[in-house]
Amino acid sequence: MRKGLFKSTTLFCTFDIRNLYTMLPQEEALDILVEFLHVHGYTKVKGIPLETIRLLASIVLKENVFVYGKKIYQQVLGGAMGSSFRLTLANIFMWKWQKELVRRQDMTCEYYGRYIDDVFMTWNKSENALKQILENANAWHPNIKLEYKIGKSLPFLDILPTNINGTLSTSVYHKPAAEPYVVPFTSDHPRHVFDNIVQTSLRRAIKYSSTFQLFNDERRYIKSTFLYNGYPSSFIDKTFRKFFSDCISSRSFLPFLDNEAQFIQMRIALSGQPSRQQSQVEMRIATLTYDKDHLVEDLDKKEEFIIQENKKPNKLQNKLIIHYTHEKRFNTRKRDLHRIFQETFANTQIIETKLIVGNRNQKSTMKEMIRKCPRQAILKNKAKPSMISDKKKVVFKIL
Repeated sequence: MRKGLFKSTTLFCTFDIRNLYTMLPQEEALDILVEFLHVHGYTKVKGIPLETIRLLASIVLKENVFVYGKKIYQQVLGGAMGSSFRLTLANIFMWKWQKELVRRQDMTCEYYGRYIDDVFMTWNKSENALKQILENANAWHPNIKLEYKIGKSLPFLDILPTNINGTLSTSVYHKPAAEPYVVPFTSDHPRHVFDNIVQTSLRRAIKYSSTFQLFNDERRYIKSTFLYNGYPSSFIDKTFRKFFSDCISSRSFLPFLDNEAQFIQMRIALSGQPSRQQSQVEMRIATLTYDKDHLVEDLDKKEEFIIQENKKPNKLQNKLIIHYTHEKRFNTRKRDLHRIFQETFANTQIIETKLIVGNRNQKSTMKEMIRKCPRQAILKNKAKPSMISDKKKVVFKIL
């Protein structure tokens, strides 16, 4: 936009990779992992050689088995569902796959952005030329097939960018088939969970809405959604005020956004704040960079470092931590435990110990209902030669 390349004729293109996680070629993905580390200057990661990292990655990727119909299967294509490493490996695989596309976009000063397997890009030439490039990209790899959309207003993840006569407009995107459900107010959750849900919705609305009018539309949608899920109107208004009061002058009679200037002020303030996930990623990158530049290989230095670590004060020293599963009927549990602790250990040395009482949320229905570990009798079954599949292109094989 700063280069004047965003015009009234500029097109948007979004595409995602079809079944990326389950179609990931295992051996090729491991080779690309090692190549990625080499390109970024790593010979070791936290003291571990790249050959060892490839071996460990191979174990995580390939040694995935499950039981179905009294038979044991091993996955031979893609990675296990729910594996955090699979997500990282898929990201690195896409880094390799997208190189030619990124090069073409850079040559024409077009925008290209990717979140895992979802891609957003701009285009200032003909739509047919863009379609030809995307069709060619579909032939780059037999396992990687993309599904694309082209237009001047296209949803990307949970944001809707629109080209209005050369002006970029953005707003929160809601899928047409999505039901307006959030955590019900009557659910058995700690009170701060409901505050966080409302504030997160408002924060997203401010960041994604390019105008004050679009924000007001989203704010009305947010309030109606929470009313539909049983949130009291007084609770919603109180949470709104609490959220806005930090960025609006305390002299305001009602701490709500009521003009364009206040909206822009708050949008600028929130745009500069990284999300929790962004902060965690930056911290991991900084840690890896430090390990690469300051890797301690000398044994004496390692021993000295360990000794210094052991001398650090223990944060949990003189603290007693008790956790219990959150339920509404236990809402006085914290106060009762502190009272009993004070009465029991008064005038003793134990009273100097700090008592910390916390709670955990209830297990989800999925964790309660799914049995992840098969019976021992099934695991002890030996595979018969006739049970092993000879097909080469199968996602799972029978052990």
